Amino acid sequence: MPLSRRAKITFGIVLASGLAATTAACDHDHERVSSNPRQVTVIGSGHVQGVPDTLTADVAIEFIAPDVTAAMDQTNARQQAVIDALAGAGVDRKDISTTDVTLQPQFDSAGNTISGYRANNSIRVKIHPAGSASRVLAVVVGTGGTATRINSVSYSIADDSQLVKDARARAFQDAKDRAEQYASLSGLGLGKIISISEAAGGTPPAPGPLRGAMSSAVPLEPGQQTVSFSVTAVWELR
Repeated sequence: MPLSRRAKITFGIVLASGLAATTAACDHDHERVSSNPRQVTVIGSGHVQGVPDTLTADVAIEFIAPDVTAAMDQTNARQQAVIDALAGAGVDRKDISTTDVTLQPQFDSAGNTISGYRANNSIRVKIHPAGSASRVLAVVVGTGGTATRINSVSYSIADDSQLVKDARARAFQDAKDRAEQYASLSGLGLGKIISISEAAGGTPPAPGPLRGAMSSAVPLEPGQQTVSFSVTAVWELR
């Protein structure tokens, strides 16, 4: 049955509307591609080594006595003697800090009666240059005697700002090299950089525990520490 003139006009209007919608969708997709260009995201890392120049020692003085006063007095007096000896050996007092003071009851073998008290006074000492650490620790042991406890030592770099800059530069160059390789592999070129975010790895201390008492001549080697840095960068591909 032939379509009426009115039906033909209605069909033409619907067809025209469909074409307009398709054209609008294509324009929208084009705008979406333009606003979100092809990108490559990479993570670059950089590492630089440096020689530590500071040694940090955690040192304690400990006494056990029958009563509280005696335990505290002996510990305080010996610790003060150690601090004064450190200052006399050239350690700046601002590099000496109290980290812990404890007093604990001691019980007899049956665990029912208090037999005495253990007092402990701990300080943290920063020694620089690190090459003087063995001599300074010998002063601690010589002054503190059998009451001395050296719980740990660790090395660090006092000012690592230049090392961080170098590690950052290496990390960015590593990221750029990676991005250029990906661009080449995909048959594209590397465009402008879109974003950069960073994460510093820092300089972890080199541990060197010295538990308990030590002799007056302990060889100490600082070795090397690694300053690490990483960056996440996004480049446009064109």
